[in-house]
Amino acid sequence: MSTTRVLAAVSLVGSIWFSVSAQQPPQREARCEVSTPNGVVAGSSERQERSYGNSGLSVFGLWPDGTVIFRPGGAGFVTRDGALGMKFGWTRGVPGKLKVTGHRLDGLAPPLRFSASDRYRSIGFQPSYLIFPTPGCWEVIAQIDEREDSSLTFVTKIVKIGEGPAWRLDPPIN
Repeated sequence: MSTTRVLAAVSLVGSIWFSVSAQQPPQREARCEVSTPNGVVAGSSERQERSYGNSGLSVFGLWPDGTVIFRPGGAGFVTRDGALGMKFGWTRGVPGKLKVTGHRLDGLAPPLRFSASDRYRSIGFQPSYLIFPTPGCWEVIAQIDEREDSSLTFVTKIVKIGEGPAWRLDPPIN
């Protein structure tokens, strides 16, 4: 086959590919498989409607449909850099320091930030703020020290309406 025919064939294939790809419908927003409360409270036989966890660690404050909504006049806060923060309570069924990390599943974003006071005992209740740098689908991973039996992962969707809550806060990060 001559060079002219090869170039023509390559050009034709490229034109067809461009034409077909240009006709593809835009992709829908990625589905966010959120975690819903399972009622488990770490270290207790008690059950709570908005709790999610295991015998070593549980989090209180999962929203019933798995979506945390930041809206004007609503709960939560906005940081100076525009991140969205919400209070989450934890129950530690085993002693140790709570470590929480997280990342966005449906796009690029800086990692989740975690803020908690060290004023609480090493077991039992531990309040915290989870700070999401952007709206989207987020996976949150928590654990007490290096104890595998306390490992807890949940997925939540973060939605911001308008400017979000009026409250502004920049808590220290752990």
